Amino acid sequence: MHFIYSLVLYFLVPFVVIRLGYLGRKNPDYLMRWPERFGFTPVLDSRKDVIWIHAVSVGEIMAARPLVEHLLGQYTRYQILVTTITPTGAATAMQVFPGAVEHRYFPYDLPFSVARFLRIIKPRVLLVLETEIWPNLYKQCRSQHVPVALLNARLSGKSLKGYRLLSGLTKATLEQTSIIATQTAEDAQRFISIGAPPDRVVVSGNLKFDIKMPHSVFEQGQGLRNFFSVNRPVWIAASTHEGEEKIILDALKIICEQLPDSLLIIAPRQLERFRSVRDVFTQEGYKTVCYTNREEYATDVQVFVLDTFGQLPVYYAAADVAFVGGSMVPAGGHNMLEPASLGLPILSGKYLFNFSEVTRLLTGAGALSVVGNAQELAHKVVGLFGDPNLRFNLGERAKAVVTENQGSINKIVKVLEGIIP
Repeated sequence: MHFIYSLVLYFLVPFVVIRLGYLGRKNPDYLMRWPERFGFTPVLDSRKDVIWIHAVSVGEIMAARPLVEHLLGQYTRYQILVTTITPTGAATAMQVFPGAVEHRYFPYDLPFSVARFLRIIKPRVLLVLETEIWPNLYKQCRSQHVPVALLNARLSGKSLKGYRLLSGLTKATLEQTSIIATQTAEDAQRFISIGAPPDRVVVSGNLKFDIKMPHSVFEQGQGLRNFFSVNRPVWIAASTHEGEEKIILDALKIICEQLPDSLLIIAPRQLERFRSVRDVFTQEGYKTVCYTNREEYATDVQVFVLDTFGQLPVYYAAADVAFVGGSMVPAGGHNMLEPASLGLPILSGKYLFNFSEVTRLLTGAGALSVVGNAQELAHKVVGLFGDPNLRFNLGERAKAVVTENQGSINKIVKVLEGIIP
């Protein structure tokens, strides 16, 4: 199975290179450092052992934050390497951990790429965030006595069906792990059902609940709100995907009829889509300004496009209501715990399969409203703007959910004590 899997990957290499070129037309960052993806990676400081953390993109980087901070404080004789797949993940890693960690792009799961990467980096342990199961990487780590820990692991019903189609390869790969720390008991059972050794699976909770917003976020958010005008109703649509901006535009039309002085902040998920998102609103006649030309902002601006990364928490802190994207289209949703920790009432669409447990907790606490279309979104936003007490109460419930479910980092730390020398 490994041989067939690797053969298929080798066959796909030309198409992968073409895809990199295609993505690079929209986002030049995809064309930078591409040899790293094939294992040609710069060497690290040979005087220190390496703890390797793999976090696919933005969401996983933010989830890894408490873990990285703990490792930096307690394992000082190690250097921390963070790998990502996307340029946005790379930018976030370097912004969240400036100068504290090394960053490389994750090598494709080709035998020669993985072998070269391991030979150059020489990690003592590999910590993988969420659901990244790579047969060749895990196999070679095991053969080189590099423990592999799958942390904050989750497995949606959709992903479960996919892994069952390759049950033999999946089982063989999961048997190479030293520990699998899952977000929920349901995730644990799903991993066991596809071949994870039961004695290596533990439930640790969701690392994303251990978010700690620096006080500076609140201060910057307040300063930003003064910039926008404290008297304007401000709502944010964060981490939006293609197809959602049209829905948000339709909602904006309804909202502006009732609240003409309202301001929409929109933060697209993909860096390369900022320009097209701006055009969606400007072509409909809305005065729109981007973060990168915010000096043009005036009180008659109706839409503010956040065309940069790493600033989203500050913009959450400047808003009254948060809509979290990736949920009006079948992308599975995005992290709702950032706005929850800041005490915002939260709105989302119905596609939340990547955050089923978070959704259950927020919905159970009455802190999340799920909307199905532009009309429902507009109705909820207008209703929340008209009732400050309701906004406050919903925000407090959201904060309470975050606080009550913290502690995953402590469980993961105990797990790691057994595999990090």
